Amino acid sequence: MPAGRIAAVRARVGARGFSAYVSAAVERQIQRDLLEELLQAKEAEIGAPSAEVQGWAAAVFREAEAMADDHEGQQAGKGEAAWEGREAG
Repeated sequence: MPAGRIAAVRARVGARGFSAYVSAAVERQIQRDLLEELLQAKEAEIGAPSAEVQGWAAAVFREAEAMADDHEGQQAGKGEAAWEGREAG
């Protein structure tokens, strides 16, 4: 892992939380990989989604991202206390 990435993780979680943070990140990546494999298998089985469905999905993702951005903005205003007691994954 690049030194800069290690430093960024340690800055977020401290030396003692490094392993748990990395483990949670690996778990999320495995979940994404499995989801991608499932989507590819379904696409091979039934074909690609229509342009209409792709447009709908893009709109849903944009809405979810906007909601997440709003939530993060609200949490940022609360400072470090907003993250106290939270765990990744």
